[in-house]
Formats: sequence, structure tokens, C-alpha cells
Amino acid sequence: MIKVLVSDVLGDAGIQIFKDTDGIEVDVNTGLPPEELKKIIGDYDALVIRSATKVTEEILDAAKKLKVVGRAGIGLDNVDIPAATKRGVVVMNTPTGNVVTTAEHAIAMMMALTRNIPQGTLSLKAGRWDKKKLQGREVYNKTLGVIGFGKIGSIVADRARGLRMRVVVYDPFVTPEQIQKAGFESITLDELYAQSDYISVHVPKLKETTGLLDKTAFAKMKDGVMIMNCARGGIVNEDDLQEAIASGKVAGAALDVFETEPPGECRLFELDRLICTPHLGASTREAQTNVAVAVAQQIIDYLINGTVINAVNVPSVAGDLLKKIGPYMAVGDRMGCLQAQLADGPVNSVTIEYTGDFKGMDMAPVSTAILKGLLTPMVKYAVNSVNAPVVAKDMGIKVTESTTAEAEDYTHLITLRVATEKGENVVAGTLIGRRDIKVVKINNFRLELVPEGHILLIFNKDRPGAIGGIGTTLGRHNINIGRMHVGQEQDGEHNIIFLQTDTQVPPEVIEELRSAQMVNTVTPLEL
Repeated sequence: MIKVLVSDVLGDAGIQIFKDTDGIEVDVNTGLPPEELKKIIGDYDALVIRSATKVTEEILDAAKKLKVVGRAGIGLDNVDIPAATKRGVVVMNTPTGNVVTTAEHAIAMMMALTRNIPQGTLSLKAGRWDKKKLQGREVYNKTLGVIGFGKIGSIVADRARGLRMRVVVYDPFVTPEQIQKAGFESITLDELYAQSDYISVHVPKLKETTGLLDKTAFAKMKDGVMIMNCARGGIVNEDDLQEAIASGKVAGAALDVFETEPPGECRLFELDRLICTPHLGASTREAQTNVAVAVAQQIIDYLINGTVINAVNVPSVAGDLLKKIGPYMAVGDRMGCLQAQLADGPVNSVTIEYTGDFKGMDMAPVSTAILKGLLTPMVKYAVNSVNAPVVAKDMGIKVTESTTAEAEDYTHLITLRVATEKGENVVAGTLIGRRDIKVVKINNFRLELVPEGHILLIFNKDRPGAIGGIGTTLGRHNINIGRMHVGQEQDGEHNIIFLQTDTQVPPEVIEELRSAQMVNTVTPLEL
């Protein structure tokens, strides 16, 4: 039985999906202190969170069975992603479930800030009629600067266009052509600061974006600019913002997120020109249902079918792509496993070459499968599709990939070169038909090997009677040969023989084969 723990409040629709799925057992246990979570997390295969649960390295160390952490929402500040990756835990979020809701909140905050709606409400309730004091402005024909043109930022830009605002965009990871194609102006960050009447932040909280809007940035802005942050606390430096509002440089700010949540005492709250909400960007019924359903479906799809969607630490492989690329992942895994057993020392570098028409498929999952197959026999801890690249990096292995569209002997060919201090081994594999895996080259030998089961790799002299002597030796020990593949070296002097046997060949029989006059080497392989 697959066990799922929901440790934060999740919409009922998501919990019901878990309950209705055969083979899944779900426990809802919210508000757990870290020590309590640590005590029970070892029993679970999946953990569903929102923003409250902190998935720390200590929690992950205790989560011996954990395969996936699913965030019902977009932000993952509360998850130690590198630690999860090293332990082979998939970390996924639901980036589309609340994008409209969050974008609408940013627009609502802009309008409330512009027209002094919260201040007007408070003054009326206090018995005052501050009509002149609370005069606002129009957003029509004003310039909105959008920092970050992802899913939320692009919707904010579109909604602002509907308000007849001029929208300028800065995003270093989106090409100017993409932004212009969407109908907006792409400009530099300094240009955005200088031109914008309003600035709305829609970037993730990273090392590079923490404190992005600080005193230096405010100094570059127009006098009377208004700031909205519905992304993540800490992207706007709160102390510098307080000074900018107090000085009049910034006419007002609307914050939905804070450096510390809940913020407790905050100097910003003393300012009339600040409006704020308690991280409500994603808080609508529709959004909570959307993210709850999405995270449940994603986790179930991963645990049952191996389909990876919206993962932040492993290439996403949706069901339709998995059907196409899955057989090539199997080829890569077997090739990596074979190379691990051919390697004669620590691996220094891995070169993966894709040759042929792979129809524009993302081959990253195949490369990961190759590394998984290669590294699994080499390390003492579990290697999977999540942590294989990290394990390779930690071992000092240089990984290089290349793709060539022009095919030669095979329509699709994967070549894996593994170098150690003593030399390099080359293995090439392909698919025959849709699912028949074949290794078609090992170093200078060409053959067609089905890489499975108990295999003896034998290098021998290409002389009459050599192969017959090998068969006689195995027969004398009642070892049946299921398949035999023979490849000839290009110079014609030596053969490579792959014998697939019904049972594992005992060490004493291997030594007897090695002592034969025309046999050079014998290497047992388990695939």
C-alpha cells in the first residue's frame, strides 16, 4: 500500500482523489511540530504540503521511504530542494493552479492602492469623510512595469492592457521576441525603473532576486511610483521601502507577502501609504480546489505510472512523452549498467551521443536513465532518476551530451562513451522495432546483443574450435546457453562473444574458461 501524508490544509477535492485511488492510503495530519513530523515521516511514500510545513534536510533524513514532495501551490521556499534531490526525492509544485487568482490579486492591489480603498473604508468606519484627503489617480495611460514574465506576470500584463495601460516588461530569461510577440515592450531593468508609474513583482525568490528592490533600485525610479509585490517576501527590501515611502519617493506600496510571515511588528505598518493583505494571492475557492486536485493527480501519476509533471529537480516526463521516450530510457539504463561492469576503474567522464531522428524529443530523461544505470552498481546508496545527475557531479564525473540528426546504420542510435584513467569503453544501443533493445557495438566489435539476464563477455582469438571449446566447458558443468552473439574485431584477429546463460555461471567455471588457450578474457555481467 502506498502511503501519502497531507501535512498542511488541502482542499477536500484533492484528499478525495487520494481516497478514491486503489492502492493509495492517505492520512491528513496538519499542524505538526517538526519533531512530530520527523517521527512519522519514515512511514510515507509521499508528502503533500503548502507553505506551513518546512521540509528540511533533517526531515528528509528521516524520510527513508519518501519518493515525492508535492506542493499545492507554486512557492517552494519551505523545501530544501538540493537535499531532496540528493536523496532521490522528486519535488513538484502546481504552478498553474493559482496563476489567475494571484494575477487578479495583483491587479486588485494596484487598484485599491491607486484609489485609496482601504484608507477610505477605515476613515468612514471611524466617522470621518476624508474625500479630499484620499484623492486618487487613474491607471489609464499610465505605465506598468512587470518584473518577471512567467505564468503570473504575463497574466498581469494582459489584464493591465485591458485597463489601457502601457505595459513594459523585464525578464532576463524570456527573449525580447517572445515578449514582443505577446504584445508588450521588452526593456532593461533600469529602463523599467525609470519609466514605470507602477511596478509589479512576479519573480521567484532566489539568491539573485532577494532584495532586488532596494534603496539603489528605488533611487532609479520615477518620483511617485507605486510598488506591488504579490510574489515572495524579501524580494522587496522592507526597510528600504519604508524609507522610500516616508521620503515620498514611493507614493505607495501594496504587499501581499513579507520577509517574515506572519510579520509581527513591522515599521511599514505605521505608514498610511501602505496597504497589505496576509498572503491572499492564491486564496480563492477556485484556486484552492485547482491546486489540491492538481497536486493529488500529479503525485498519483508519479507513484503509479512514473509520470513526472511540474517537477523542479528532475525533467518532467508527461504520460504522452513517456510512451515515446520510455523505450529509449530503457535502452539508456541497460547501456549504463553494461558500461559500469566494463569500467576498469573510477569513471572520469561520460559522453552521450544521440544520432538520428528523435523527432525533437527532450532526451534529458534518457541521459538521466543512462547515468542511473551506470552509477547504481558503483555507489552504496540508492540512485534514481532524480539524484543521478547530482551523484555524478559529486563523484567528479564530467557529463557531456551531443545530438546529430543525420543517421548512419540505424535510424536512432545512442552511443555511450565512458572514460577511466585506464582508457575508454564505447557502447552503442538502439531499438529494433518499437521495444526490442539491442546493443549493437562494444568498442570495435559490432553485434546485436539483447542486454538482459546472465551474460559472459568473452574476448577470444578468432580461430577454429575456440567457440566450440567454450560451449563444451559450459556443457560439462550443465550450464545451458540461451543465446550466443558473436562480433568480430575489425582486424579479423579476435572475436567478442556474449553468452546468455539460463543460470549464473559459478566462479570456478569462469576460471576454467579463462585458462583456455584461445580465450583472452572472461567477464561475467548481470543485466
